[in-house]
Amino acid sequence: MSSVKVFMTSVVGFALLVGATAQADAQPASGAPNATTTLNGLQLPPPPQPFGGNIDTLAGDSTQWWPPRVVPPAEAPNVLLIITDDSGWGIPSTFGGVIPHPTMDALAADGLSFTSIHSTSLCSPTRAALITGRNHHNVGFGVISEQSTGYPGYNSIITEDKATVGRILLDNGYNTSWFGKDHNTPAFEASQSGPFDQWPTGMGFEYFYGFVGGDANQWQPNLFRNTTQIYPFDGKPGWNLMTAMADDAIDWITRMHQIDPSKPFFVKFAPGATHAPHHPTKEWVDKISAMHLFDDGWNKLQETIFENQKNMGLFPKDAKITPWPTDYIKNWDQLTDVEKKLFIRQVDVFAAYSAYMDDEIGRVVQALKDIGEYENTLIIYINGDNGTSAEGGMLGTPNEVAYFNGINAIPAEEQMKWYDVWGTEATYNHMAVGWTWAFDTPYPWMKQIASQLGGIRQNMTVTWPAKITDKGGRRDQFLHVIDVVPTILDVAGIVPPQTVDGITQAPMDGKSFAYLFDKANASAAPPRDTQYFEMFGQWGLWQDDWFLATKVNRAPWDAFGAANEDPLNNQVFELYNLKTDPTQTTDIAAENPDKVRDLKETFIREATRYQVFPLDASVGPRVAAPRPNITAGRDEFVYTRPMTGLPQGDSPSILNSSYAITAELTVPEGGAEGMILTSGGRFAGYGFYLLDGKPVFLWNLVDLDRIKWEGKEALTPGKHTLEFDFKYDGLGAGTLAFNNMSGVGRPGTGTLKVDGELVDTRKMEKTIPIILQWDEAFDIGSDTLTGVNDADYKPPFPLTAKLDKLTIKVDRPKLSEADIAKLKAATQKASD
Repeated sequence: MSSVKVFMTSVVGFALLVGATAQADAQPASGAPNATTTLNGLQLPPPPQPFGGNIDTLAGDSTQWWPPRVVPPAEAPNVLLIITDDSGWGIPSTFGGVIPHPTMDALAADGLSFTSIHSTSLCSPTRAALITGRNHHNVGFGVISEQSTGYPGYNSIITEDKATVGRILLDNGYNTSWFGKDHNTPAFEASQSGPFDQWPTGMGFEYFYGFVGGDANQWQPNLFRNTTQIYPFDGKPGWNLMTAMADDAIDWITRMHQIDPSKPFFVKFAPGATHAPHHPTKEWVDKISAMHLFDDGWNKLQETIFENQKNMGLFPKDAKITPWPTDYIKNWDQLTDVEKKLFIRQVDVFAAYSAYMDDEIGRVVQALKDIGEYENTLIIYINGDNGTSAEGGMLGTPNEVAYFNGINAIPAEEQMKWYDVWGTEATYNHMAVGWTWAFDTPYPWMKQIASQLGGIRQNMTVTWPAKITDKGGRRDQFLHVIDVVPTILDVAGIVPPQTVDGITQAPMDGKSFAYLFDKANASAAPPRDTQYFEMFGQWGLWQDDWFLATKVNRAPWDAFGAANEDPLNNQVFELYNLKTDPTQTTDIAAENPDKVRDLKETFIREATRYQVFPLDASVGPRVAAPRPNITAGRDEFVYTRPMTGLPQGDSPSILNSSYAITAELTVPEGGAEGMILTSGGRFAGYGFYLLDGKPVFLWNLVDLDRIKWEGKEALTPGKHTLEFDFKYDGLGAGTLAFNNMSGVGRPGTGTLKVDGELVDTRKMEKTIPIILQWDEAFDIGSDTLTGVNDADYKPPFPLTAKLDKLTIKVDRPKLSEADIAKLKAATQKASD
């Protein structure tokens, strides 16, 4: 019988795209079912592998050949990348703080402590830099996504030419996962309609368990597994996300390992701690309170931390710190007894949250030991994505959402009604800024401030028992979070790809610091000599231990004041020599004008290179500024069936506008109750519902006041039309384009009608100007997570009437030419 032979295809072209096979001493024959190969990094994913067997007309006369499975290089470690939230340099005990961090302490003793790694001064920008190895503006995260604007450096979109560490490791044979905080998905792409390419699972992380936005109620979070919202806390009093995410990470790590012990894994572990709300368990609050760490106040706390740091050899004995900023923050002895009592409660809860977090991280580390993978796991534990947060304001707050709406000075006496429930599900709490300043010891300032080390300098530990032999060593070289990805790839033996999905990759901005793992290189030069910093128009430039800084011209708790119109030039410049002045205390700009000029020119060069321009110093107005979402350009929304979980960034916004909400219902025999429509929750939002059969429309004004419109009679069985109409008195959000808040949060009058008959009317003297509670959703037909008024109902409060149709019409104010002229004049006057 004649046959047609198909001979082995040449594999020369493919060989250029793969490296030597793994485990060469026991490598199966080419084409065997268990054959493996490594990639050389040129192209991800690699092209289809050419068939290496031979094919005849009959299987018996042919030779099978299986494409080899891609694996990392033989000694590539597992990676556990931990980054905590809003945690300053002086918080962990590992670096002189008073809050116990035994997990971090132990990792430092078994590895290396790094004292000079830097962030961007804000959370999601730091995280974008961390997962890509590029500067934050270079990957679209000049600010958080909730403040994004339509410029390449600020649109919160990580473009396809900047693949994440998850994608690179995934295509090179790793299992990849992400637990906890995301905040790198654009707020306008967070709904279930997608797209999902900017979600963790779309950026190379095979498994995601966490929350998408910037913060989350730890008792009832807006939680996702991959891209599906889940509610594992329902019916489980005392459930807390910090423990749950550790449980889930341990489960995932264990499953991956027992399925294939030879396959390394990458875990990004990103707790919500210690970002507000501070939600530890009662056990931890009791434990920290019993230690009486803070009874002597924040001035004494700063002194204690600094003395600890000097005793540990972290700073010279003659080192100084910036004097207490009495222009902004009172000394402890100037406070009232009520303030002292409240503030100690606030910080006890904060510290408990931090200690609780470290303990849960310890359980994840123990899981590595339990499966025998601790020795071969690179554990990078970064304390903070920026300095400690001051977003609680001068007095702290029981509700962080109030801060984001410009309310950050609730009197201590009023806050005391939350004293006993501080940190529980009844609060969305934050602490007073005196603690914030102390927790950034020895550096000045805090989160949001990119020109001061308190905002940008972090510390970390790196542990890899199989390779790092300088146990307990310390490294003081200047590093940045952009250096983390190059380091991971370096130790794994993986080359950054030239193309991913056919798209040429931009070079990484970071440099590997793996050479510092060697004790012989303990005093080696840092991996770079220049790094810029910028956030909200305040900026800095580090070069060879010189640091050019703009003087702080906006305190972080002042988000709604007039913005600097020329943040490049309208600055007071400070200059520091960090080699001789490691704590940034002595400004020498006046003595070195040439150096100031040269460093400013370098900043302009770096800013041009990395998409920092145009500079924008506005803060609050950017939260409310228009941006793309699925509601953009629409003023009418129609719904005909229940729907839950639509995030704020993708739902109809009725803030600073007139609007009409019409619900057409069919009430069954026996009457009806339940939620028709709600957006937000316990800490800010609105709800339209039936209570004891009566229609109610309620505005929750950041949990400080609630305005209610209510019908007098329960709806009878049959069809009904309910209408809530609101007439807004202000100019609207358009004033924000001129950095002017006058158009938002203005009064308005609401009317409630049943079947065309007016049943209630009421004027609101104040309205919510900026945001609703952004970890809550827009829900129709029931209420997920927390309710807008606990006194009326408990979620889910399903609607027992039939929803026939729900219509929302929004009439957003439009600025007249005269309005624009006045706003421009006001802007000019403010900048003069």
